[in-house]
Formats: sequence, C-alpha cells, structure tokens
Amino acid sequence: MTRIILALAVALATATVALAHSKTEATTPADGATVQTVQAIEMRFDDPMRVTAITLTGPDGEMDITRETGLDPVTEFRALPVGAMPTGAYTVEWRALAADGHPMQGSFDFTVAD
Repeated sequence: MTRIILALAVALATATVALAHSKTEATTPADGATVQTVQAIEMRFDDPMRVTAITLTGPDGEMDITRETGLDPVTEFRALPVGAMPTGAYTVEWRALAADGHPMQGSFDFTVAD
C-alpha cells in the first residue's frame, strides 16, 4: 500500500512539472500603465521563450517595431518602436514557443499620455 501511495505521489509531482508552462513575469511598459514616452517594449519570462511574433497596435493601427532580441529562446525580450508614438491606447500582442515546445501567447496594454 505504501508503495502505491508513493508511486502516485511521484506521478502527480511529475505531471505537475510536465504541465507547467512559462509565463510573463513583467512587461515594460507595465500592463495598464500610463506613460509619457516609450523607449522600448520589453517582456521578462520565468523560463526561456522563443518569441515568434510580436505586434504593436496604437491609436492609428499597427505600428512598426524593430526586434533587438533574435529568435533564440530568452528570458528577456526587447523591441523598439519605430517612429513617434502619438498619445493614445496601445496593445502589444505576442506569440512564442516555451522551452517545452508548447505554443504560448499573451498581450498587454498601456497608454501614452502628455
């Protein structure tokens, strides 16, 4: 009986680890923040992620960005907006592959104000 309980405990612990996925720990600008300027779009993950796509949408539609971080898995991702960012609401949407190969996606919003 003790062996069965021990085997179940090990199986549950292993399943929990196997199902765990990377997550976003922080963004710059912070989700929901109001800022005056944006120097960079940054995301920090708890485990390495390969960011495969990132989109910045502002008050006038989709905006160009330049990736500073390549396609290698990273825990810190950085991209730069191209050109001026007018006052208004912005959304960053991203897709990535976690270290375990699972596709991940997320988004965050911020506002640029005078």
